[in-house]
Amino acid sequence: MLKTFDLVLIGVMTATAAVTYTIKHRAELKLEEVHRLEAEIKLEKDTIDLLKADWALQSQPNRLERLVKAYNDELQLQPTASTALVHAKELPMLKFEVPVPDVTEAKANGAAGAGAKGATVASAKGATGTSKIQPIPQPAPRGAAEPHGAVAPDGGAEDDAGADEIETGSVE
Repeated sequence: MLKTFDLVLIGVMTATAAVTYTIKHRAELKLEEVHRLEAEIKLEKDTIDLLKADWALQSQPNRLERLVKAYNDELQLQPTASTALVHAKELPMLKFEVPVPDVTEAKANGAAGAGAKGATVASAKGATGTSKIQPIPQPAPRGAAEPHGAVAPDGGAEDDAGADEIETGSVE
């Protein structure tokens, strides 16, 4: 009595119902995830607002003045001199801003017999005799008398291994 066409239609309807249920279930899971993320975002925003309010309370000038007076003997704080402040353009260059010297020219100039060898390297590169060669910065030995971040005569910054660290304090 059931024709094959009826069986095919029943199979298609069952498959369609299964696909529809799967899509609905995935959509509900995504909706739950969206609600969870919105709750996390709200919690983070509330935390940020609370921390901003706490910072405003902690950094009130009256409160800081009272703390300075209370702990003046221990801390021995002094006002910052105007000569201790510098502009950003007066700071030494960052490590990634220092120009990279040409290694082949530096090796040729530093080796014995640099005249012939340097000329060969320069001619191979197509350079003329008027090209300006930048010296290779050499790291200062540990314990040298030169202070951290001193400016070299060629305008570059001589720096040790902590070049990316920011130090605070007065500039002499």
